Amino acid sequence: MITPTERLVETNGVTLRVTEAGERGNPVVVLAHGFPELAYSWRHQIPALAAAGYHVLAPDQRGYGGSSRPEAIEDYNIIELTADIAGLLDDVGAERAVLVGHDWGSPVVTNFPLFYPDRVRAVAALSVPPIPRSAAPPTQIWRGIFGDNFFYILYFQEPGVADAELDGDPARTLRRMMGGLGADAGEAAAQRMVAPGPEGFIDRLSEPQRLPGWITEAELEHYVAEFTRTGFTGPLNWYRNFDRNWEITDPAAGNVAATTITAPLLFLAGSADPVLGFTPRDRVTEVATGGYREVLLEGAGHWLQQERPDEVNAALLEFLGELP
Repeated sequence: MITPTERLVETNGVTLRVTEAGERGNPVVVLAHGFPELAYSWRHQIPALAAAGYHVLAPDQRGYGGSSRPEAIEDYNIIELTADIAGLLDDVGAERAVLVGHDWGSPVVTNFPLFYPDRVRAVAALSVPPIPRSAAPPTQIWRGIFGDNFFYILYFQEPGVADAELDGDPARTLRRMMGGLGADAGEAAAQRMVAPGPEGFIDRLSEPQRLPGWITEAELEHYVAEFTRTGFTGPLNWYRNFDRNWEITDPAAGNVAATTITAPLLFLAGSADPVLGFTPRDRVTEVATGGYREVLLEGAGHWLQQERPDEVNAALLEFLGELP
């Protein structure tokens, strides 16, 4: 059994707490977690990938866990998030890596090839597929779609509002998120999430009668302890950069070195993931021009790599094993 270790890496003006396993010199795989998660979310993948001969790096991304939590909202824009990953590659002397991201980690790893095309061996996106850059700022589009109805990303935009709700009781927040966005959430839960009304995000999630079978009380408590200490403002600031990221990735702005992902891309998701309802996949190949494969795990929900670790590990190892 390979036992991962933790260390701190100074990069791009921040300190990242990184969980690491595998031998230096082996092909590098970077695992980027989502919201509201930690490197700990990859606890089932890290030893499996290392045992298969990869050097695995899983950071608590900026704003999370043991990593720096900058105060400025703009410090969480996509240039900084991708530069953090580039800094991890520099730290271990890796020219290229396979990048794997879940939820918010997926836009990080699917935007990374636009900024650093020569440093990407392949990309695996979990839960959130890459989509072409929209014709207008994302929040403008969502306001047009949802009108007076609730939409969590728009709710997250105003600094301090969602922060107060999520910070008020981190155990309740995480229990409802982990238990309310899984495969058994149901259509009623999805409807509550887009209904008009004053309720916040967590208030719209049902209190689970019991934890789902894929997470233990001790594992949930690990998340609760970390977010009780750090709060949710850093993670929420990622959402407050959607429009800024849209401006940054405009090819005319001169920030990106490529406009498509020319490395092979795997999209892996659960068929019952509610995120699929507003992230269409019919235009992915406009972005992923280096080869695209899609794998849907029947009946799986949003917390994919924790819900179905063996199937996710098998899909990732098959994808990695076929790379040139």
